[in-house]
Amino acid sequence: MGRGTAWALLLGSAVLEAVWATALGESAGFSEPVPTAVFAVAAVLSFLGLERAVRVVPLATGYAVWTGLGGALTVLWALLTGAQPWNPLMLVFLAGILIAVAGLALTERHNTGGDDRSGAGVTAQARE
Repeated sequence: MGRGTAWALLLGSAVLEAVWATALGESAGFSEPVPTAVFAVAAVLSFLGLERAVRVVPLATGYAVWTGLGGALTVLWALLTGAQPWNPLMLVFLAGILIAVAGLALTERHNTGGDDRSGAGVTAQARE
């Protein structure tokens, strides 16, 4: 898988994280069948996408992007649908999360097989 594909998969998985988090809230303790099914499918696909993406994207960066973007999208959806009240300061902090996620993505360096002892740059080739 190429880097572009891995990043697209990671971003799609972050969107699915927002879907499953929202469906979880709507499931009423897993008593509502449709939101529960949406939760289950979106959660599995989101985790599978994350797992596949971090074969190329460093784990630390991938996980931070997945959780940060997924969380921000969850809050943004709640604000847009009126499920959560908003205030201007909340929008500032949401923008901060999105800027931080974009910064991580833009500054991510691909490990080319060098001696990266931090574990943050392990690639699929290094794991095989």
